[in-house]
Amino acid sequence: MENNDSITLFWFRRDLRLHDNVALYHALNQECKVLPVFVFDTNILDDLENKTDRRVDYIHQALMAINNELSHYNSSILTLYGDPVEEFLKLKNQYAIHSIYCNEDFEPYGIDRDKKVSQYFKMQSFSDHVIFRYDEILKKDATPYTVFTPYSKQWKLKLAPERYQTYIPNLDNLYSFTSDVMDLNHIGFEPTDLKFETPSIPLDDLHSYAEVRDLPALDATTKLSLPLRFGTISIRSCVKTAVENGFEIWLNELIWRDFFIQILAHFPESSSKAFKPKYDAIQWRNNEQEFQCWCEGKTGYPIVDAGMIELNETGFMHNRVRMIVASFLCKHLLIDWRWGESYFASKLNDYEMASNVGNWQWASSSGCDATPYFRVFNPTLQQQKFDPQFQYIKRWIPRFDPNNYIPPIVPHDFARQRAISTYKEGINNF
Repeated sequence: MENNDSITLFWFRRDLRLHDNVALYHALNQECKVLPVFVFDTNILDDLENKTDRRVDYIHQALMAINNELSHYNSSILTLYGDPVEEFLKLKNQYAIHSIYCNEDFEPYGIDRDKKVSQYFKMQSFSDHVIFRYDEILKKDATPYTVFTPYSKQWKLKLAPERYQTYIPNLDNLYSFTSDVMDLNHIGFEPTDLKFETPSIPLDDLHSYAEVRDLPALDATTKLSLPLRFGTISIRSCVKTAVENGFEIWLNELIWRDFFIQILAHFPESSSKAFKPKYDAIQWRNNEQEFQCWCEGKTGYPIVDAGMIELNETGFMHNRVRMIVASFLCKHLLIDWRWGESYFASKLNDYEMASNVGNWQWASSSGCDATPYFRVFNPTLQQQKFDPQFQYIKRWIPRFDPNNYIPPIVPHDFARQRAISTYKEGINNF
């Protein structure tokens, strides 16, 4: 017989919202009262050297916003700090835990963590941060798609309205208690300049998204990559908006997100190894001084430097510029894509392993469906095409003078030929 005092834990992870949250919806629809919990996971936090990390602050502010909403239902989030398995085992001494509800996480660490927790607790997991799970769109031979276009065609063919339905939670079934969100200082971090705002879909901007999304000076992207990363907005609401308004280009960007997540789930080794093994035979130069110039935005290529300065100062970089700076590091400087991926991981507010790894391997030509190795972006031509009036560049390099700028760290034509010959040699020697 069910113990009347039994409760269900709802474990917030990368789904920091009450509205349209699949696992929360299902947790609240069963008999037990639901206690929301969040674990500040030391297995993750201990690896963050910067104690003014905007991502931690973003999570903290999002949790406080949720806690404020929960107060209207006489409930709160119980915030914990430590290893999730150990923290949940401690909770067993305080509560009769019937089960733990959560949304799936397909990153290697998340999979391993959940396996450990499930050894001690009954876990119910649901798909929430993607439209299709990694195993739902497969080729006829039941193998995963590794090229985007056929994947996206199948994705669109299988998309039905129920895939982007809204899940409205029954918040009356929350466990009643009052608790404050654990203070940032308690977990060893400090507040930053980031201010959390409940995200919304910028409909007006999306009507012109296809035409202007590649122009960094216009700041015309949705800025939803951070909310999607931490789930402060639902992917279903984004897809619903894209479909109902015919925003095809934006929809493709959302599909790329699903695509890279399923690639990482099927090929977890790609987080640290080239998807195409022969590209791990490339003899990278890995010049530390040149890498430092890239990190600091001192390469002599204004569009590259502006992008890196934007990243360092804000934790954000325009997507077109991300492609340019990534290509420059791998092709012009012949520095291992993993160096760049790691630097982005330490800086990007919206860092998400699958997309970051996927895009870096795309730029370095070592990933699935990547740009050909002989395609080497010309940063000057990219600037002339996408920032012809130097508006974006001057925003991040205020005293920029196109006639008096630091000399390029390497000439483009020389770098291009060196990259092509080095790539060719590595691949042929594999």
